[in-house]
Amino acid sequence: MIRIATAAFIAALGLLPAQKPAFAATEIQELTSPDGHLFWLVPEPTIPILSLEISFEGGASLDPEGQEGRASMVMRMLEEGAGARDAVAFAEAREALAARISFSIGSDAAYVGATMLSENRDATMALLREAMTAPRFDQEALERVRRQYLSSISNDATDPDAISYRVFRDTLLAGDPYGRPNDGTQDSISAITRDDLIAAHRELLVASRARIGLVGDITAEEAGALVDALLADLPETGPDLPAPFVPEIAGGVTIEEFDAPQSVVLFVQPGIDRHHPDFFAVYVLNHILGGGGFSSRLTIEVREKRGLTYGVYSYLALYDRMNLWMGGVSTANERVAESIDVIRAEWLRMRDNGVTAEELANAKRFMTGAYPLRFDSNRKIAGILSGLLEDGLDTGYVTRRNGLIEAVTLEDVNRVAREWLDPDRLRFIVVGQPEGLSPVN
Repeated sequence: MIRIATAAFIAALGLLPAQKPAFAATEIQELTSPDGHLFWLVPEPTIPILSLEISFEGGASLDPEGQEGRASMVMRMLEEGAGARDAVAFAEAREALAARISFSIGSDAAYVGATMLSENRDATMALLREAMTAPRFDQEALERVRRQYLSSISNDATDPDAISYRVFRDTLLAGDPYGRPNDGTQDSISAITRDDLIAAHRELLVASRARIGLVGDITAEEAGALVDALLADLPETGPDLPAPFVPEIAGGVTIEEFDAPQSVVLFVQPGIDRHHPDFFAVYVLNHILGGGGFSSRLTIEVREKRGLTYGVYSYLALYDRMNLWMGGVSTANERVAESIDVIRAEWLRMRDNGVTAEELANAKRFMTGAYPLRFDSNRKIAGILSGLLEDGLDTGYVTRRNGLIEAVTLEDVNRVAREWLDPDRLRFIVVGQPEGLSPVN
């Protein structure tokens, strides 16, 4: 893996001494190509490498009911041959260019990425453009990929983690595209045809829905031309995106029987929108609750004090159309009930009593100190740029972010603890054979 980061970017985030003027929002250039496509650029001409990351709004949520997995298969098939190249020839061409090209799917977006040497930029972009605009969808490759999906789905049927997310989707997200598996089911994958993939390709890679980040050895003028060439033959419009979704989450316990010595527990309550004024206070609060590894309250209470598990965690699940507060733990069947009681009690204790000044100071120190470490390669920086566009943020966010965390006060954190932690709507989904625990609706 190529791991080169721009010196100015890293210095600006406080990881290295600055060798040039302090990084400003203008270091991320917000640009529009000659054909009118918005993109963000961080130029770094001293290193002969370019990284590109694109997220296309829509993703697996565009799969029609009964065709779950269609979008995922499209993205997987983009590297199985394009234009005159079959799957083997495409792989050989990519290897000859020493290029990294990737395609993937999420619930809300389809992702395209590439990292290349400057000397091979034109050839790599031509190969990437061909994959995006002229995929072959050869039947032989389709059947091979289909078998891989069916094998993975079969394995998931005996994976307690995968089962817990299936139950989560079936019970709390039913009726919405979020309630369907991104990688499909045995029935849906078996029924998908080449024509289905051709139709989905036109719906997924839509030029007007591209959020583009570029980092590396390229000028603004060159980047604009590159973006236009890459998107030129893609559709400008796509199908309507699904409407916002608010899951109905009630407290309780759902049990899915599974023969294993341990149980997997997923827990969830309603979450907070990325643009809500309280977001950063809740973000810091979650770090203290369960997002801070060994320093988090849940780890201290569930693992350190009681030895109930090797790991427990919580996180803010930020989707385009819904927001959740989620977490998980695995433990022996005879200790599941106690683990759930401790987690629920800590949820309640933090809501009612808040956090300490020391906990807040430690959390802010870690969260601001760790942030620059995310920017350790051009590829990661390009992905961050694309992600900021995806989240509707501006170019100055990377330099403001730590200040927003530092600005969170003890009063802020304890207020949002009272307002956002909701133990009465904390739902536990258990996969296993928990002892002394019954379903609670």
